[in-house]
Amino acid sequence: MSTENKDIKILLVDDEPDILEIVGYNLNLEGYQVFTAKNGVEAISKAKKKMPHLIILDVMMPEMDGIEACEAIRQTKGLEDTIITFLTARGEDYSQLAGFDAGADDYITKPIKPKVLMSKVKALLRRKKEDTKPEDQITQVGDIVINREEYKIINKGKEIVLPRKEFELLALLTSKPNKVFKREVILEKVWGNEVVVGGRTIDVHIRKLREKIGEEHFKTVKGVGYKFVEN
Repeated sequence: MSTENKDIKILLVDDEPDILEIVGYNLNLEGYQVFTAKNGVEAISKAKKKMPHLIILDVMMPEMDGIEACEAIRQTKGLEDTIITFLTARGEDYSQLAGFDAGADDYITKPIKPKVLMSKVKALLRRKKEDTKPEDQITQVGDIVINREEYKIINKGKEIVLPRKEFELLALLTSKPNKVFKREVILEKVWGNEVVVGGRTIDVHIRKLREKIGEEHFKTVKGVGYKFVEN
C-alpha cells in the first residue's frame, strides 16, 4: 500500500455495494483515505464532516440523486472547490450536461477498469495541486478581478462564486484578452489530456460564464474556439 497519498481524503458515493467495495479497495491500495456513502443525503453529511479533496459521485441514487447532492455540496462553505467527478452508467448527453451545470469537474462512465479510474483520480488531484506563480495570483481585466489563490472573482465590485472548472476556464481566457483559444487547447489546459470529456463540455461552461459574468465578454469563433473580449 502506498503512503504518499495518506493525507488525501476521497469520498466515494454509490448505492451499489459492489462499486463501493471494488473502487474503495483500489483507492485504499493507493493509500488514500476513503470514506463512503450510499445516497445523496448521506454524501452531503459525510462531505461536511470529512471535507474531502475529491468526491466520486454516482448520479442515480435513492433519497437524493447525485445532481442534487452536487448542487448542495457546491453551496457548502469550504467545499466550493472540492473536486467532484460523476461515476455512473448513464452516458446520455443530458445527464452529462446536468452534471456540469450542477458544478461537477468531470464525468466518468462505468464500467471502468480500476487502473484507468486510478489514473483519472491521480490526474484530477494533480491538477488541483498545480499552483500558479505568486505574481500571477491576482489579476484584473477591465472590471473583473481574478484571485487565483482564493478562487474568487470580483465583477464590478461584486463577488461571484464559480465552480472550479468555470473559474479555470475564465482564468485561462482572461490571461490573454482577445486571443482566440482553440478548443483543443482549452480542453488540455482546463481538463488535461488524461481526462476524457465530451465535446460539448466547453460550450456548457461558456454558457454558464456568460450568464454570470456577461454575454458580451465571451465570443465564439466558429470552428475554432473562444476568446474573452475586454470592454
